[in-house]
Amino acid sequence: MKVLSYNVNGIRAAMKKGFLDWLSAADPDVICIQETKAHKEQLELNLFEDLGYPFHYWFSAEKKGYSGVAVLSKQRPNHVEYGTGIESMDFEGRNLRLDFDHFSVMSLYLPSGTNDARLDFKLRYMAEFQEYVNELKQSLPNLLICGDYNICHEAIDIHNPKQNKNTSGFLPVERKWIGDFINSGFIDTFRHLNKEPHNYSWWSYRANARNNNKGWRIDYCMASAPLESNIERAFILPEAKHSDHCPIGVELKF
Repeated sequence: MKVLSYNVNGIRAAMKKGFLDWLSAADPDVICIQETKAHKEQLELNLFEDLGYPFHYWFSAEKKGYSGVAVLSKQRPNHVEYGTGIESMDFEGRNLRLDFDHFSVMSLYLPSGTNDARLDFKLRYMAEFQEYVNELKQSLPNLLICGDYNICHEAIDIHNPKQNKNTSGFLPVERKWIGDFINSGFIDTFRHLNKEPHNYSWWSYRANARNNNKGWRIDYCMASAPLESNIERAFILPEAKHSDHCPIGVELKF
């Protein structure tokens, strides 16, 4: 089972940059998409179906052109869960889960903390999300949470850790949260299999950051501990350039 995750920074913009051709070539079984910035009635859904994804689900923000997540699947899921049921989270369209026979996959888009108000919102979101996942794992122990967490965990995950120690996305409180999240029973699948530095999933549009590989690793496929023996491969695909992020992925064997 090949699962990809991609913050596309606007699905319609990404499609104009060749996203559909790339998706056809990448050929995942499931792809989790974040920051769609669209409602499904604004999209030609048959284009995804023609590529072999008849099962596609969209959870958009109430605000037009903002946030939003989606999951495209070749297989019909047993169940689709839109949001978390937590009202303070769901109006921004940040969580969408598909349940299959052997595991469940969630597309997650954690908020960024671009200013004090949004940082407060992000921290509340993180705390509520941890509680939600703790409970969710009781009924769905095989859980894969893929998406843009908007946090670098360790110094190895960011090109300039000293300079960014006071920047949202690498604040001590955020780093502690993602460490605690992993310690609550999750595996950072990429770091589980890849220990090398200079592997990033997001680059600023400024200062030629991507060409110089001055990036941040803020996108993750987090697998719950019971899936550890099923993890075959985990990877980042920096050559895909439809967004300021690049896709990441994991292959699970059942």
